[in-house]
Amino acid sequence: MAPEKRVNYPRRSPRNWHGMTASVWFTVLAQNRFAVSPTRVPMAAIITLLSLSNSLLAYISDRRYARQVTDTKINPPPLFVLGHWRTGTTLLHELLVKDDRFSFPTTFQCMTPHHFLWSDRWLSSRLDWLMPSRRPMDDMAIGMNRPQEDEFALVNLGLGSPYLEWAFPNRRQCYDAYLTLHSLSDDERANWKSQFERFVKQLYLLNPKRVVLKSPTHTARIRTLLEIFPDARFVHIVRNPLQSIPSTVRTWTRVCDAISLQVRREPVTVDRILDVFEVMYHRFDSDCGLIPPDRIVEIRYEDLVANPLPQLQGIYSSLGLDDFEYAQPAISTYLASTANYKPNNLQITDDVKEKIRTRCGKYMSKYGYQP
Repeated sequence: MAPEKRVNYPRRSPRNWHGMTASVWFTVLAQNRFAVSPTRVPMAAIITLLSLSNSLLAYISDRRYARQVTDTKINPPPLFVLGHWRTGTTLLHELLVKDDRFSFPTTFQCMTPHHFLWSDRWLSSRLDWLMPSRRPMDDMAIGMNRPQEDEFALVNLGLGSPYLEWAFPNRRQCYDAYLTLHSLSDDERANWKSQFERFVKQLYLLNPKRVVLKSPTHTARIRTLLEIFPDARFVHIVRNPLQSIPSTVRTWTRVCDAISLQVRREPVTVDRILDVFEVMYHRFDSDCGLIPPDRIVEIRYEDLVANPLPQLQGIYSSLGLDDFEYAQPAISTYLASTANYKPNNLQITDDVKEKIRTRCGKYMSKYGYQP
């Protein structure tokens, strides 16, 4: 693959680490030996100042809502969108949440998980102008009040995450254990489960509807998710790895350049992405049988793009969700508004194709992509 050009991400735009409290921020810095690149020191200084504000807002929010959060019931159970990066998880998430009977975590809520219960109503809309209108990796729309990956909330809460590799790309694999969670100690897993459940309870307290959650990392966490939400529903979306793997390389590269605290010394490689892919799908294949058949449905990206409404109707039917006809008009309107969107078309060498076919062969055979 050709080297990816560095992204010119607006300096004014918030990075995903701007929602950390002071204790979380300084813990992350210490774990990474304060190895911030000189050109990223201004970003780190801004995060430091904001972490003090976040700590104060977190204190106020906790004093006001702690008991209500504890008493909140997660009902109906959440719906998780699973799938590797660049397999259409964002598209599927956007389509599902056009149904106003569902809720979703917004970018603001994922950036401020400590205090959004108190600050969302008066702060999120005032910060929306800081956001670029499009994501740096694929030109899809973003905004403070648009759907976001809840993994960023876990990062800001101080839980380990593979996404911290994007903050410190020169310290790769330091957070790989947080992809599957299986090698964590009992106390670490209990803390992860407790904080994630509390975050979801906050979403239900703010908007008591079935929440649709989407983070590719959850694809490797089915066992843990079922321990927290035994009645959860799951949609697993797949895509030909010959398209998704190179696109993931491009995405990780662009995200690192846009939001990292280090100037990366080495490129994001196909081998690195394939290593993560193999770990993710080894765990997914081991644990997906734990989900009752009527609570999981699998679709292909190619089928979703070709015939979105029948695919979505199938999801509703398979998971026993409310009638699809109610949601269809809003979904159709969204599809019409994105009709001119064109996905990236990446050129890869024959050697890379062969490597992907070899290492993703089981996945390709299982989902109908001839390896």
